[in-house]
Amino acid sequence: MEEVVKFLKDADVYYLATMDGDQPRVRPFGTAHVFENRLYIQTGKRKEVSREIHNNPKVEICALKNGEWLRVSGELIEDDRLEAKVSMLDAYPNLKSMYKADDGNTEVFYFKNAKATFYSFTKEPRTVEF
Repeated sequence: MEEVVKFLKDADVYYLATMDGDQPRVRPFGTAHVFENRLYIQTGKRKEVSREIHNNPKVEICALKNGEWLRVSGELIEDDRLEAKVSMLDAYPNLKSMYKADDGNTEVFYFKNAKATFYSFTKEPRTVEF
């Protein structure tokens, strides 16, 4: 899982795909954090992406870096504990101007049943599960 997080952080931006009914939605994200040995992402409860994740927690993310790309699929599980939110915001202090751990809006999710596959045009795909 550490190499997955490193790839996502090095890429800086990844794209999260969710479902809005039968319509796929894709948007840029930037948070990838390990807390209690799980891969977490962060968003705001007031955003449409939050509603989409709660309605259908199966998501996929994709990141591109130096001609290689990574796809991670799995289910997102909300972790409403203050400790998880604080850990995320401490890892991304630039978010603290928009989010507070106890603001009622900050939301963190961790991946369950995740499958991460590394791709390139020159190597065979390689998969990691966590």
